[in-house]
Amino acid sequence: MSVNLKLSPTAKVIAGREAENFLNDVNGVTAVVIATVDCFDVASAMRAGDAARVAAMASSISAISSVVSQEANLGRNKSVTIDTESGFAMVYSVRRDDAELVINVIADGSAILGQVAYRIAQFARVLAEA
Repeated sequence: MSVNLKLSPTAKVIAGREAENFLNDVNGVTAVVIATVDCFDVASAMRAGDAARVAAMASSISAISSVVSQEANLGRNKSVTIDTESGFAMVYSVRRDDAELVINVIADGSAILGQVAYRIAQFARVLAEA
């Protein structure tokens, strides 16, 4: 589900393009979803699945990590990684003047965590500046 945001049209185009590039360039990545903090997908690239469900999941994870960061006096949350038996999910916060976003990347067991972490941080910088 998409929502009418204050997010600039240029940022939406960049989000979609970068999601596709991420999915195609990084081995093991199965989904890249950019969402608002209130659960709406902005752009996505997926091999299978439902972007709206991933957006809701990412927004919830981001909200929980934000509360944990505040309660522990750790500053603003940046990212959360959930490691599983067959892969991982990484949620990365993106703060913009016009919207707060999260990038969620889901990867299978063949993905390299460090490579995904580096690429998602790059993506967040590009999206924050778009």
